[in-house]
Amino acid sequence: MRIVVDLNRCQGYAQCVFLAPRVFELRGDEALGYACAPAPEEYERVRRAAAACPVGAVSFGEPAGADGA
Repeated sequence: MRIVVDLNRCQGYAQCVFLAPRVFELRGDEALGYACAPAPEEYERVRRAAAACPVGAVSFGEPAGADGA
């Protein structure tokens, strides 16, 4: 899994931080930090975090080449 956050869209609501604290963190008042490639045990939390983002700033998918091609 590869995470992408549109930091121009992110408004700092921090729903992702609450739902996946091992992947997302607030740095300062509104700066979001995150792990681009979380551990597999965090995938479900990341899916929930992406769904909970009120502005749709969090997306995820498979990294390029992950299909073995």
